[in-house]
Amino acid sequence: MLTRHGIGAVTLSLLLVLSGCAAPADEPSLAEGGAGAVSNTSDIASPDANFSDPDDDPLGWEEGYWYNESLRIDQSDGLSDAELDRYMARSMARVEYLRHEEFTENVSVDVLTRTEYRQRSANRSANQSAEAAAFDEWNNQVWEALFVTGEENDSQEAISGTQGSSVAGFYSPRNDAITIITNSPDSPTIDNATLVHELTHALQDQHYDLTSEKYSAETQDGELAVDGAIEGDAKYVELRYASMCGGEWACVPTPTAEGGSGGSGGSINYGIFLTIFQPYSDGPVYVHDVLERGGWDALDEMMRNPPASTEQTIHSTDEEPVPISFRSRATNGWSTFSEQGQGGSDTLGEASIFTMFWYQARTANADTVPVRDISETESRYDTYNYDAVPSNGWANDRLFPYEKSTGSGEEYGYVWVTEWDTEGDAREFRDAYLNILAAHDAAKQGQNTWVIEDGPFADAFRVRIDGTRVVVVNGPTVEDVNDIRPRN
Repeated sequence: MLTRHGIGAVTLSLLLVLSGCAAPADEPSLAEGGAGAVSNTSDIASPDANFSDPDDDPLGWEEGYWYNESLRIDQSDGLSDAELDRYMARSMARVEYLRHEEFTENVSVDVLTRTEYRQRSANRSANQSAEAAAFDEWNNQVWEALFVTGEENDSQEAISGTQGSSVAGFYSPRNDAITIITNSPDSPTIDNATLVHELTHALQDQHYDLTSEKYSAETQDGELAVDGAIEGDAKYVELRYASMCGGEWACVPTPTAEGGSGGSGGSINYGIFLTIFQPYSDGPVYVHDVLERGGWDALDEMMRNPPASTEQTIHSTDEEPVPISFRSRATNGWSTFSEQGQGGSDTLGEASIFTMFWYQARTANADTVPVRDISETESRYDTYNYDAVPSNGWANDRLFPYEKSTGSGEEYGYVWVTEWDTEGDAREFRDAYLNILAAHDAAKQGQNTWVIEDGPFADAFRVRIDGTRVVVVNGPTVEDVNDIRPRN
């Protein structure tokens, strides 16, 4: 998928090993297309199999193969061109059958080594424009505000490192092609789940045009919400496919040895990964709920009008975010990044706020949310639980990064305005946020003002609550905080 906020929608294969957490026992591996996600039941045609080709092109039949037809394919030595053609045709038929939509054209598959994939990402970073560099400076403040990457870290490098370790494949709506990431390009293997997931994206693109503006968002929360529809739909099909393998269907085994399509190596930031993964976790549950309420017509309507916030995909609600107005009153050279985001601001949303609390509980022992609760899920289509007390009741938020040029370089800060459904929800957020500051040994230095003296998040913070609104102001010093957002 296209990378818009640096958290682009891609197929992830990393088995996320969290402290005290595991994927639900009745689900495939957490792997988004990783080895082990689908049973390695043998897929050899029965001697008396007889599948006649239809006169037309019905759902569940593609290029000479029915969805329940067996194949003679052995991936142990990689896929030949002929095997790949058969594998693709039967997989397309199965996606049609599960998704109740017909492919209107064939889908091509390209192969890329993991080294090449990482190198392309590195080249894009090295050759980025001044506009992209400004975005990175702005986006660094977003991830710093979430206590995921500190001041000495480049958020885009952390995102690329995490994705470079966990991407199994992706579909490009601009090229109408699937790319599989593998360590053995001359004899590639393709995991069942990866192929089915990406073929679902190709099917979506043929029916809804994923390059449409409605699938592009200006904010991080908006992007994750849209991905909750796009990735949720694909993951739902993938999970239904997995449940059929080893039972009603025989599936092409995927070798688990080195050289498969799964991820390996690289640097992983689990706060970033958990944020990126939310659409893959809550999206299938959201899609299932839509189908339960209104069937395939309702899912079609949802795809044409995707959700607006991660609150909607976490809780399967249609509650709309409340508007937040903001006027900058910064003095002494501080200004917003007016060309970035939505009028200089980003919306982080409930999923990212939950990740902040969970990640700080895990890495800094902050008293925010129980770390192990992330594995307490209720739906068979869910992987992780993003529902927690201090992030529930989210009504909206806007984060405004700030910058200031000085003789020694650039300085940065931000104003984060959050709105909550009730005053109780606002207090729960405020209290958990203050517990993050406490975990970093913040010292109180005035009314509603704290300073972290050392470490990756060393800064001054003002945290004020007013009814259902909590406002966080951050800057290098207390004086800078007062310049970024004067008290009166």
